[in-house]
Amino acid sequence: MVKPSRSHRVFQGVNAVILTVVVVVTLYPFVNIVARSFSGERQIRAGEVTLWPKGFDLTTYRIVFQDSMFWRNYGNTVLYTVVATAVAMVLTTCYAYVLSKKHLGGRSVLVGVAVFTMFFTGGLIPNYVLITSLGLKNSVWAIALPNAISVFNLLVMKAFFESLPTELEEAAQIDGLSTYGILLRIVLPLSKAVVATMVLFYSVSFWNSWFSAFLYMDRTDLMPVTVYLRNLIQGATGGSNAGAGTEQLSQVGANIQAVTIVLTALPILCVYPFVQRYFVSGVMLGAVKG
Repeated sequence: MVKPSRSHRVFQGVNAVILTVVVVVTLYPFVNIVARSFSGERQIRAGEVTLWPKGFDLTTYRIVFQDSMFWRNYGNTVLYTVVATAVAMVLTTCYAYVLSKKHLGGRSVLVGVAVFTMFFTGGLIPNYVLITSLGLKNSVWAIALPNAISVFNLLVMKAFFESLPTELEEAAQIDGLSTYGILLRIVLPLSKAVVATMVLFYSVSFWNSWFSAFLYMDRTDLMPVTVYLRNLIQGATGGSNAGAGTEQLSQVGANIQAVTIVLTALPILCVYPFVQRYFVSGVMLGAVKG
């Protein structure tokens, strides 16, 4: 076994120190937010909360969890995220697979159309008029369809499909598989890494989205949880919260932002470890051509 040189040991030590600092700097804000969400109003306002809760208080969590509308909106968020992610993955995968075929007539036009939308949009009012005229308001499609294709995700998947050996598809064609058969039985099984990465990107985007629902939903029972929590923050910081006493209102106003961050981020943090092993390889395989 070759003994590491002194310079190599120094490099490893410096590397470890730098990475440790990066991890601490990255984790500290989130740990502080979690601590603030469980802390008392006086300790929060005094700036005493750092990495551990002070004056442990669950008032805000109790108020949120006891509200039936919170659970209704949370269910809406799950539904919207699942449906919108499924629609986005189907459309993005099919579009990217088509664009990966260099012999396709008009390919450059299709790529140009996609790239054009990265820099120019129709605008807020035309989009609202379009969604309304199509009868999509107050439905999951108002959230799923306007944001169904992310051009960044599309280009990453396109580059990944282009890196696959063409001989596999040619052999499948000889065996009698159709275009959809090749995509479903040959291409997608070889694309688990990039597919998992795109699912993560889309699901996080739809889970955290609130403006589309705020714009296209008129009924509170159709809102996602992000809009519910936004309204709760607005009500608490604005000094109005029906049914809450003065002490409860002060406590809610002090740590409501921390509580909402924890409640919205926790589900994604629970899902991420299951797709993390695909994340780096999926992005790199779709972004780097060798």
